[in-house]
Amino acid sequence: MRRPVASRLYAALATTAVVAAAGVALSVPSASAATGGVTGYATQNGGTTGGAGGQTVRATTGTAIHAALCNRASSSTPIIIEVSGTINHGNTSKVSGPSCNTADGLIELKQISNVTIVGVGGGAVFDQLGIHIREARNIIIRNVTVRNVKKSGSPTSNGGDAIGMESDVRNVWVDHVTLEASGGEAEGFDGLFDMKDNVQYVTLSYSILRNSGRGGLVGSSESDLSNGYITYNNNLYQNIDSRTPLLRGGIAHIYNNHYVGLVESGINSRAGARAKVDNNYFRSSKDVLGTFYTNERGYWQVSGNIFDNVTWSAPGSENYPAGPDVQSNTTVSIPYSYRLDGAGCVPSIVSQTAGANKGLLVSDGNCGTQSPTPSPTRTNSPSPSTSPTPSATSSPSGTNLSIGAGSDGSSKADGTSYGNVRDGNMSTYWSPAGSTGDISIKWSSAKSISRIVIREASGAVGYIGSWQVINADTGAVLRSGSGAGTITFTATSMTKVTFRITSSTGTPRVAEFETYAA
Repeated sequence: MRRPVASRLYAALATTAVVAAAGVALSVPSASAATGGVTGYATQNGGTTGGAGGQTVRATTGTAIHAALCNRASSSTPIIIEVSGTINHGNTSKVSGPSCNTADGLIELKQISNVTIVGVGGGAVFDQLGIHIREARNIIIRNVTVRNVKKSGSPTSNGGDAIGMESDVRNVWVDHVTLEASGGEAEGFDGLFDMKDNVQYVTLSYSILRNSGRGGLVGSSESDLSNGYITYNNNLYQNIDSRTPLLRGGIAHIYNNHYVGLVESGINSRAGARAKVDNNYFRSSKDVLGTFYTNERGYWQVSGNIFDNVTWSAPGSENYPAGPDVQSNTTVSIPYSYRLDGAGCVPSIVSQTAGANKGLLVSDGNCGTQSPTPSPTRTNSPSPSTSPTPSATSSPSGTNLSIGAGSDGSSKADGTSYGNVRDGNMSTYWSPAGSTGDISIKWSSAKSISRIVIREASGAVGYIGSWQVINADTGAVLRSGSGAGTITFTATSMTKVTFRITSSTGTPRVAEFETYAA
């Protein structure tokens, strides 16, 4: 059985440095910033798009969040809810309606689908108020802080879970959030990120979980084995007693996370669970991987991890640490592409990217950071015989000359439009009638262009294979390569530039074709 432990609050383990724009809170300017870049298992089972394509509304109270859900045409009508300010018990009430099922004292995402909640402006803080996801599908939560949610004492919310999912939940992406408590179970807190009773296809990415007795679990008991396909990537776990996470059955992919100050145990794989544990950095912690508090063993596949000042207890009944000689005892096949930083880079990358109000920065897969679009799931490498894979180190500076321009192409699939690539909206896109084709931007007078950005729509990230950039005035090939992103070439004066897709792994979806002057 899980032994009760006292809370440990270590001031010396305060979060490390933030990005260069420290002190500047994120402002998400449009829905597009809230829908791109999903990683991990949330990309599977049809993908996770949240409220993409739906109405965008603003909310500064919990009641307003509930009202936005209830005012939809149906419980599945897409919606993006931009949240700012502090959400608490005093401003969160139940709202009734045919498209919602809400409650007082927590944010209730129950029996609904196709919802994005994203923090904007000066930030969004859910203070002593949890987010409950139940019987729901296709949910995105980004750039928010949830703190000090209690299951005992006053006030209580969501069973003490900061974010909790249960009962037939599918496809949830939680990204760039900060989840924190001020103690353990004895102080009235429970898990920061819990899943139970048939929750599948979830990703927790670029987030901070800290100052809690329990990081999170997958499965409420050794008999609750219906959960799985969970990805944890690029997160900071700091000053946590245990459960980082606790896995009961199912499959988890755990990569590029930074673990600091785990007091009792870390990744606890039990009851047949299988975890792929890649390139994580564990520091100043105890028993960071194994099976603990049960004789029902779990399994792990390990590679590339760093164990820095990690201590291991002796094995015994209900205690099976993986170390000190950590070896794999299973294999796990991962169905999606992902970019893997070396474990030595992880503390720096995580300190710059993880948590709310970090500008939604992500790893570039090469021990650097980049803006969140294109998606960080690209794995292409440069070929010696072609131009390099396009880079995406930052959002382009200058004016996007595609806005207000014209566009055409070789063909378009039903329901798509050439104009969708120049409307500034990541929720709309152009697709060719087949797997290859041309899309062009054109002007009434010549423009000197040296850079384009191709952004793929959510659900089709990574589909674009090889391509050419063509001066449509002369037919000259300006650049060739593979994969979406930022593409640079010698400044060229032209009235029309064409992006020609010559191979793909699925029907491409070009959401935006941006063009920039020399």
